[in-house]
Amino acid sequence: MGELARWSLKVSRDTDIALRTLLATRGGRKGDLSRFVEEAVNREVLRETIRDIQARHADTPGTDIEQLIDEELAEMRGSFWTEHRR
Repeated sequence: MGELARWSLKVSRDTDIALRTLLATRGGRKGDLSRFVEEAVNREVLRETIRDIQARHADTPGTDIEQLIDEELAEMRGSFWTEHRR
């Protein structure tokens, strides 16, 4: 997980109870609350990043995007097999 930062958060009592109940039904352990929050934040950051990229490329034809993806995948596959044949 790397270096840790401490956060102080305030949430409604209903949210607190709902989340702690959910974690308890999953056999909650120490650290589960922190892991849940970190995973939720990471998912939301990824969603926002995807939305930003989609907005920037809204005018790009889908065929151009598919071609770029195909080219990058081909390059990555080639380098993967070159590196892992050794």
